[in-house]
Amino acid sequence: MGKIRALTFSILLYLIHFSVHAQGLKVEGYFLQDSAKLGERVGYVLKAEYPTKMNIVFPDSTFEYRDFSFLEKQTFTSYTPDSITQDSAVYYLSNFSLDPIKTYALPVFEILKYDSLVHYADNDSLALTLTIQPLPEELTFKDNDKYLSIEKDFNYPYLLIFLGIILIIGLVVLVVFGKKIQKQWAARKLKKQHKKFLSKWNETVQTLQEKPSLQAADETLWVWRDYMERLTGKPYREWTATEIGEQMERPEIVKEFRKIEIIIYANRPSEDILATCDKLKEICVEMYNQKIKEIHERK
Repeated sequence: MGKIRALTFSILLYLIHFSVHAQGLKVEGYFLQDSAKLGERVGYVLKAEYPTKMNIVFPDSTFEYRDFSFLEKQTFTSYTPDSITQDSAVYYLSNFSLDPIKTYALPVFEILKYDSLVHYADNDSLALTLTIQPLPEELTFKDNDKYLSIEKDFNYPYLLIFLGIILIIGLVVLVVFGKKIQKQWAARKLKKQHKKFLSKWNETVQTLQEKPSLQAADETLWVWRDYMERLTGKPYREWTATEIGEQMERPEIVKEFRKIEIIIYANRPSEDILATCDKLKEICVEMYNQKIKEIHERK
């Protein structure tokens, strides 16, 4: 019985001590706004007014903020007029509570010699602002029968299949008709080259006939030699008239060359210069027809 009385007396002394200390401490806390969205940054002000002899500590980032997430703490310099200290801080928190109205309060800690006391501010309320409006009990739908075109993505697999088919067809055509195509291409190239030669030859011969000169005669022989070299692949431009006659096994061609060369070396035109040019032209046409025949007979 005596032990119970002693314990009761100790508790009463502690409560009296706590009451005396608490009477000199004022804690105030409130939000800087009435409502906030879920996760929105909101400020909470915590103030404490206490005698200078008391050791008061504010919560820091290690404090358990429950449904709120700690973001930042802004502190201010203590103000002490007449042995009363005034402290304040602003806590920036994020609300993650789904309660429509959240009551909340932060404490300050009174540090004693062997213990500490916790003093909470009065609760303040923060309303949750919903960003999505609640659905009505009965949903209403709006009729809309207008056609809405939707852009279709490009079908790359079909493109690859198409290119593959084109490639296969191309290979088949090349294998089956490759040689025929090559022959036609070579013949067409020769025809184009021969047509160009005839046009140049007629122009050169006309100039030689109207104004026989060293330059015109030299141009005529050069056009003939150049075409024959392109047609046969032999060095006609380097051979002399005698060498050309020997290579072609046509010695009579030397006389035709001499009739044109006499203009170059003696500056004396030949009377039958047009007939000479026609014979040289016939040789080119003969060689051309022979080459075309060789292309078509090629296996």
